[in-house]
Amino acid sequence: MLGGVYRGLTALAAPAIPLVLARRTRAGKEDPTRRDERLGIAAAPRPEGPLVWIHGASVGESLSVQPLIRALLAGNASAQVLLTTGTVTSARLMAERLPDRAFHQFVPLDRAVFARRFLDHWRPDLVIWMESEIWPNLLQEVRHRGVPAALVNARMSERSFRNWSRFPGFARQLIATFSLVLPSDTKAAERFRALGAGAVGPVGNLKFSVDPPPVDAEALAALRTALDGRPVWLAASTHDGEEAACLAAHARLCERFPGALALIAPRHPSRGADVADLAAAAGVRACRRSAGHLPTAEDGAYVADTLGEMGTLLAACPIAFVGGSLVPHGGHNPIEPAQLGAAILFGPHMESFADIARELTEAGAAQVVADGEDLAARLAGWQSDTHDRQVTVDAAAAVAERHRGRVDAVMRALSPLLDRAGWGAAA
Repeated sequence: MLGGVYRGLTALAAPAIPLVLARRTRAGKEDPTRRDERLGIAAAPRPEGPLVWIHGASVGESLSVQPLIRALLAGNASAQVLLTTGTVTSARLMAERLPDRAFHQFVPLDRAVFARRFLDHWRPDLVIWMESEIWPNLLQEVRHRGVPAALVNARMSERSFRNWSRFPGFARQLIATFSLVLPSDTKAAERFRALGAGAVGPVGNLKFSVDPPPVDAEALAALRTALDGRPVWLAASTHDGEEAACLAAHARLCERFPGALALIAPRHPSRGADVADLAAAAGVRACRRSAGHLPTAEDGAYVADTLGEMGTLLAACPIAFVGGSLVPHGGHNPIEPAQLGAAILFGPHMESFADIARELTEAGAAQVVADGEDLAARLAGWQSDTHDRQVTVDAAAAVAERHRGRVDAVMRALSPLLDRAGWGAAA
């Protein structure tokens, strides 16, 4: 019943859709040349041969699924992968990162007519959704067509679980679309089982077997030259409310290490000007990477407000603080600094990466900081004790290496669905 109500409401919302898309386009959240894709209108013909449709919300999911895309394509020389996301940033990144025989489209808005149009055109042989994206109309259309489907890296927060638990029948119907659920952590596994998921496979997060972010050798050499041996650290993927704490911690660090430099990379580069203003208000001279600058000896902070350069920044910094963790945002992926040799710090709010954060801390591969004052103390400690810092780096590298095989486990779990999709027969 609730599914019918939802379909009715989304149908009634039809007159507002052009207005919503126009407003999002003005805000830079839609590509004006590809808005038809949001209505389920394809921008390309369906390729011949087997087709896997993979959907992930944004940048994080689209990056974490790259090893799986390569593994799927390696298993069938005539196959293609359609990757959908919902953000302009992810679309731009995928234009650079997707391998041959994989291509990107924007996911259609969750209205029944758009879902039918999308699926009628692409006719996927297998559907793989990533993490926590649950769109009822799209899932219902997948279910009606009997297409094998899996939910990989499946996440469910305590809040989402409470909300879905209020509508157990509706939740069970939606989750039943997935023949297989591969949860990202033990808590997610428990919650999906409680909501009636049928086959819950082995626990593990594909994000931790993701490729290291690329390093631009030329940009790295220029940045290292500009740093000129100064003590430096990176605040990566920070959110509103964290940069002030990071700047205060940096001021404390500079009392012991004059000339130290903080690299601050806001999660949303559009906030670069705001971060630079915060630095100025704190009495810290800052320059911005988006303006084409490199830090000078007079700069105390370098605002890295550009996209696609996290690998270069991590490679330049011996210490990395993982943002989204001093504020209740759930944290960001700590495996990237582990892959690129940075000692890892994060705050107490790592709920979105609870299992890997716990594994890192228990292995002595990361340190938890409670607040800005604690961050300052840990930064100073690792600047002065490079041996202790290196022990942490080595432990983190060992954890990252253990997770490299996760994509193989996912492929083994998916093998029955691949067989149903005729993967082996078509190879």
